[in-house]
Amino acid sequence: MSGKVLLVVPEAPAPATAVTTGRRKAESGGLRLGVLDNSKGNADHLLRFIVEGVKAALPVASVVMTRKGSVSLPAPGEVLDQLTREADFVVSAMAD
Repeated sequence: MSGKVLLVVPEAPAPATAVTTGRRKAESGGLRLGVLDNSKGNADHLLRFIVEGVKAALPVASVVMTRKGSVSLPAPGEVLDQLTREADFVVSAMAD
């Protein structure tokens, strides 16, 4: 053993620049909140806390809750299309 310690920083590099495709305006009756549960254990509990916090801070007209079928696969296109149609913004979370 050489006596050296290798430190690995588990941070992803900062994205260069995000491209904005357009601004979405919230309806006057409140925001339409979309929720995408990635199906990991306890993600549903974490997302419920987030929804409660958003509702306490902002006017929320509706909440659309969706759940991925598998934690290891991306959300199907139809789920993403539904969220695009029915939500002004989407919260996704994972937990264990």
